[in-house]
Amino acid sequence: MVHPANSNLIKGLSESEAAIKLKQEGYNELPSSKQRGFLIIAWEIIKDPIFLLLVACGIIYFALGDIQEALILVGFVFFIMGISLYQETKTERALEALQDLSSPRALVIRGGQQKRIAGREVVCGDVVILAEGDRVPADAILLDCTHLSVDESLLTGESLAVKKLAIAAGANDEFARPGGDNLPFVYSGTLVVQGQGVAQVKATGSRTEIGKIGKALQGLEPEQTALQKEIGRLVKNLAIVALAICAVVVVVYGLTRGDWLKGLLAGITLAMAILPNEFPVVVTIFLALGAWRIAQKQVLTRRVPAVETLGSATVLCVDKTGTLTLNQMSVQQLYPWSRDGISENLCDLNLHAQEPLPEAVHPLVEFSILASHKDPFDPMEKAFKQLGDRYLAPTEHIHHDWTLLKEYPLSPQLLAMSQVWETADGENCVIAAKGAPEAVADLCHFTREQIRVLTTQVNQMANEGLRVLGVAKASLKDPAPAFLPPHPSLSPDHLPDIQHDFAFEFVGLVALADPIRPTVAQAIQECYTAGIRVMMITGDYPGTAQNIARQIGLMQMADIITGQELDGMSDMELQRRIPSTNIFARVVPEQKLRIVNALKANGEVVAMTGDGVNDAPALKSANIGIAMGGRGTDVARESAALVLLDDDFSSIVAAVKLGRRIFDNLKKAMAYLLAIHVPIAGMSLIPVLLKLPLVMLPVHVAFLHLIIDPACSVVLEAEPAEANVMNRPPRNPKEPAFGKYNLGLALLQGTGILVILIAIYLISLYRGQGELDARALTFTALLLANLGLIVSERDSNPISLATLKSPNPAFWWVIGGGLVFLWMVLYVPFLRHLFRFSYLHPIDLAICLAAGIICFFWFELLKIFSRRKK
Repeated sequence: MVHPANSNLIKGLSESEAAIKLKQEGYNELPSSKQRGFLIIAWEIIKDPIFLLLVACGIIYFALGDIQEALILVGFVFFIMGISLYQETKTERALEALQDLSSPRALVIRGGQQKRIAGREVVCGDVVILAEGDRVPADAILLDCTHLSVDESLLTGESLAVKKLAIAAGANDEFARPGGDNLPFVYSGTLVVQGQGVAQVKATGSRTEIGKIGKALQGLEPEQTALQKEIGRLVKNLAIVALAICAVVVVVYGLTRGDWLKGLLAGITLAMAILPNEFPVVVTIFLALGAWRIAQKQVLTRRVPAVETLGSATVLCVDKTGTLTLNQMSVQQLYPWSRDGISENLCDLNLHAQEPLPEAVHPLVEFSILASHKDPFDPMEKAFKQLGDRYLAPTEHIHHDWTLLKEYPLSPQLLAMSQVWETADGENCVIAAKGAPEAVADLCHFTREQIRVLTTQVNQMANEGLRVLGVAKASLKDPAPAFLPPHPSLSPDHLPDIQHDFAFEFVGLVALADPIRPTVAQAIQECYTAGIRVMMITGDYPGTAQNIARQIGLMQMADIITGQELDGMSDMELQRRIPSTNIFARVVPEQKLRIVNALKANGEVVAMTGDGVNDAPALKSANIGIAMGGRGTDVARESAALVLLDDDFSSIVAAVKLGRRIFDNLKKAMAYLLAIHVPIAGMSLIPVLLKLPLVMLPVHVAFLHLIIDPACSVVLEAEPAEANVMNRPPRNPKEPAFGKYNLGLALLQGTGILVILIAIYLISLYRGQGELDARALTFTALLLANLGLIVSERDSNPISLATLKSPNPAFWWVIGGGLVFLWMVLYVPFLRHLFRFSYLHPIDLAICLAAGIICFFWFELLKIFSRRKK
């Protein structure tokens, strides 16, 4: 049996053994119906209304005997299907990459080395290390554990956590049903709420307890986002209008011209022109690829609505340690404690880095190490170990041969932890404690005068921006003070249940520095220019928080609120004071929820960071919960909408910027789609109503879709952020993505194109140029106006050379491809005949180009008008 603190003695599987088992057993994941293969995507595209309408047109052309027209439509079907397949598979790959990133992580021992891997790669025989906040990756047997409690409500429905014990030597290892205390089994999907342990995996994937009920999860569909619901309503309304107009066109054409089959063709053409089938597809693509782009900035999106909400964030509430700082602790000052608390032996390592440590501080270093794990992963404990290895390695103060008997973990009631060590000769037990200075002082039963002296020294250290811990020691041989009840049975085999039963003596204070991340100051200034308020919430002292705030440029608007003050406030008072408070100090995780709720009650859109089990309620309550991916627990990751893969504050700011960019580009794509459908629909409808030759045939609408679809889903999606994206206030979350104002602007853009096209069409007919000339002129002008609209939509500000130079290769491919295809259908005789165009002369092209330029200037005038109105 191996204690979790000494898990480095376990070898585990080798990498080659694990790879073989993974190949044999498959991935450790539940059955899922979410993944879509190539054929499923293709089938979904074939069911799209536009493709069904194209097929219907092809059938009608066959019925009319126009084989060439029918074949070209079939060709368009496959061409557009290819574009859609490319975009859909790209979206699916992005979603799969995000799913792999969001998989719970597991800490395993392979080849004697601890290694963090994706939970889906765990195999039978793996040895996993479990700690508070971890999600158990597979069904496993506990080899050893310390104070381990697990929440199994996922499997049992019981709300209380159950205690676990390690399996006894020679005991039956057949798995029992989940539920009940003191079992040596842990189950996949359950949550470690306290303690730590080492377990060996016995079942993975569908063979686990949760895997047996996994099929019930396959039918669950994710709820649509607010944006998707909004677009759904818009599409529904547009579709009703479109179908009604199409029915009118069929009837009018049939009654006025007597050709019902061609009337049906005209109706289908109009349906293809105005059915808004692209809208929901574009939203899905933008949100999925947006989440993928944000992941490239080291921010994992666990909930898609967060992509929408990011641009609306008004407040960022951030932890100090590891988010604003590097979480790379180093000991800066050592203050040994004397009986009266006054010491002349303060050791500042910045001033004496190259000198040996004074003898007076050796016990302080010794007991700070003894109060830490033997193989530490916490940055503070690593700092203690590095200090001991550097200065005390050859002395009697380092005890590699002592045995750990018991650990007393931190609790919300007492912010201190203790470890009980048996000496090498087995004749004594030494207890080392460390934690918040006031908690360790409480363990040592300080007098008021001692607390006053201690507080003065702690504040002095904290004001230098240092994190301060207290260290204490005790021994089973030490006589208990008179104020403690006697414990005649106290021995290595009969240790007390609580730390207070030891006779602790205060050893001193240790102050640690944690360097500021170099990117934080600039990121905070970027937040301020973007109208986003930054709040620091820390467990450190007010002096430490103030020092850090000065270094990073965090504005302090009023007095700091401490956790103790927070406890004494009513919710109404907190709501009144919080608008003028940017720093909360000595705050425990449970108090974060009150801060979030107070901000939300004041109408703020709150982003909150957290990493521990107790942070989960605040992360869930926040509009945008942000968990730490590096040091965060699985429960924090699962409660959050976003996960910082590098724990860096500047990554949050980069994600906010990307969120604004994604939403901007989505609005551009929606405006473009609506605007370009107006002239296409108008030129499909007006000739029918005026009994004039048709302009838009199915082949023309299909051709335009070759430009429209990639323009909105490829070009505008990839458009870089605008220059002022972080120089404007956050978006109002109650404002619809595509409200009446944006709708009206898009309709004006489309109406402008339509007016010019009607003018060209009627003038060409009036001049007697004939149906083919009129159609060729009108279609060419429409396509050039379409390309001009794409150029204009790239930037919500009036167009500039900088916009044209911005890196977006897809833009040039679509523009170039559109012009090449236009040349082909105008000047390749076979294609010109299929499209029913006449040969256009240079003067005709000049007229069409002038029409496109006029349309472009119309778009730009609308932008200028829109900016002035705003």
